[in-house]
Amino acid sequence: MEIRNIAIIAHVDHGKTTLTDALMRQTGAVAEGVSMDSNSLEQERGITIYSKNTSIEYKGTKINIVDTPGHADFGSEVERVLRSIDSVLLVVDAQEGPMPQTRFVLKKSLELGIKPIVVLNKIDKAAANPAQAEEQVLELFLELGASDAQADFTSVYAIGREGVAMKKLEDPRVDLTPLLDTILELVPPATKPEDVAKPAKLQAFNLAYDNFLGRLAICRIYEGKIHPNDTVTVKKPDGTSRTGKITKVFTFKGIERVETQEAEAGDIVIVAGLPDIFIGETITMDANTEPLPAIAIDEPTITVNFLVNNSPFAGREGKYVTSRQLREYLERELEVNVGLKIDFVSPDSFQVSGRGELHIAILLENMRRAGYELQVSQPQVIIREVDGHKMEPFEEVIIDTPSAYQGAIIERLGTRAFVMQNLTQHDDSVRLTFEGPTRGLLGYRNQFVIDTKGEGILSSRVLDFKPFAGEIKKRQTGSMISMATGKALGYALWAMQERGVLYIVPATEVYEGMVMGNTSKGEEMVVNPTKGKNLTNVRSSGNDEAITLVPAYELTIERGLEVMAEDEYLEITPVSVRLRKMHLTESARSKNKGKSA
Repeated sequence: MEIRNIAIIAHVDHGKTTLTDALMRQTGAVAEGVSMDSNSLEQERGITIYSKNTSIEYKGTKINIVDTPGHADFGSEVERVLRSIDSVLLVVDAQEGPMPQTRFVLKKSLELGIKPIVVLNKIDKAAANPAQAEEQVLELFLELGASDAQADFTSVYAIGREGVAMKKLEDPRVDLTPLLDTILELVPPATKPEDVAKPAKLQAFNLAYDNFLGRLAICRIYEGKIHPNDTVTVKKPDGTSRTGKITKVFTFKGIERVETQEAEAGDIVIVAGLPDIFIGETITMDANTEPLPAIAIDEPTITVNFLVNNSPFAGREGKYVTSRQLREYLERELEVNVGLKIDFVSPDSFQVSGRGELHIAILLENMRRAGYELQVSQPQVIIREVDGHKMEPFEEVIIDTPSAYQGAIIERLGTRAFVMQNLTQHDDSVRLTFEGPTRGLLGYRNQFVIDTKGEGILSSRVLDFKPFAGEIKKRQTGSMISMATGKALGYALWAMQERGVLYIVPATEVYEGMVMGNTSKGEEMVVNPTKGKNLTNVRSSGNDEAITLVPAYELTIERGLEVMAEDEYLEITPVSVRLRKMHLTESARSKNKGKSA
């Protein structure tokens, strides 16, 4: 059976996933209601976090499809997937056109010489303009340095939700057959007949884990055939090698993995039995075979310290709370999350480096859902020393916002050392392009939502390490700290809300040193949230005031990482997210300030 290998890339994850699901349903690969985004976090957030494989059969051809994340924080997922496929479907919204995130995933594809097929999705939207969107895609191709062959792309028009596609807008809307035919026509076969006769050669581009089989390698077979119980040589890109034995081989049918006794060149398979396999390593039957080129993965840009929770409420809500349990989880995560780096600094502290705040936040969210309890420090960017000069990561930030809010955005990012590179007007909205240090972007996204009344779209991508940009003052608010332990009372919170924004609601349990809110004047304030109203024997119709509380700014992991100060920890449990000072008592904080001075 002939094989075609493609990846689906886009910035709009839900549109991309809907289209993939429709392709699987039309070809009978999955039942109605089954989706690629099976992870609970993906379903809640409407984004793709992990790249996933599926397989469909059409006209006697097996089409392996890899669904990739659209967010730059998960760029390590995209990079390694693109090395294993022969073409990509670039899904673009017919109304919005190519968005900032499209640039990131498309750039990776073009650099590898891949010629994309453009799918203009959601053409049924009231404001859809497929012709304009197609023109914008062409401009983006040329801007990213596409070759003449790549820029001469084929477009297909689709409505993923309805499961229809057309080669021309005036064609009848029946099903996705036009898209499937385009794939067979333009995507080259995954292998040549003569490659099957050669000794097996495959490369791991992704990892998975099974409680019974251990580490699994997801591989593209480039040459030959593989079988269970084959003895193989595993080669690193530098040429060093070791031997191993394949115990099981799986292929994909829909989103299910199916055990097989033989797989041949061109296919994408899962291999078990190599406990120390890593991404980019070459598996071969011939010890003299040259290893395939390494798969490059972008370096982490921010680092966070994970610590054992030692707050007064430690151990109340978590199932796994010890440093040994945290270490075991992080070691397992390293098996599959290649964009992550972990340094085991001390028995109770682990330095975790990732691609961005969202990358770290997703890891923390998965840990809390698995029953883990811990605390983390404020995210810090990774500073490098190059030829005696300090270097830090810089990012390109692209913002789409109504014109009325552009002044506030330019002012805010200007104070954070960002320089505006471009401004493009589109009717009543503008697209702003900035460049600046990652440090300046930490903690800004929440402020951006407030400044644009939720109408702006912000996306960023890491450019490179550039000279240190100097001091950046980001935090305009101070912390409102509890001086007592107990239950917060509505009367006390009512008096405090005039001084800033509260993170807690009445009846929330608090402890000394816990941060309950922020102060608008930027100074730290120690308060007693457990203080009740003094009772008197005076009865008067005008003596009592009505207590009206502003809704609290509820802390999530991402919000906590944004608003926390350098001397604070974010306490994360399966039930709660709390902010606290590193030193809980006021005297301890004063002593620490004296030492720092």
